Amino acid sequence: MAIKLKIKKGDTVKIIAGDDKGKTGEVLQVLPKQNKVIVKDCKVAKKTVKPSEDNKDGGFVNKEMPIDISNVAKVEGK
Repeated sequence: MAIKLKIKKGDTVKIIAGDDKGKTGEVLQVLPKQNKVIVKDCKVAKKTVKPSEDNKDGGFVNKEMPIDISNVAKVEGK
């Protein structure tokens, strides 16, 4: 049975718990099996990247990490 979530991709949400508490952002991706969402510019981690054809030098990339859906609240209206 599929899990029904109230938050969808493109919604504006506010972080209500964690390090980024109080920030608002747009939902980039919803992960229903894990009960998590990825919010733009929130919970950003530095990930190391090996050199490849696309990225000759390698180095570090800032990447948004998933946040538990119970730690976000949908923002209604403007």
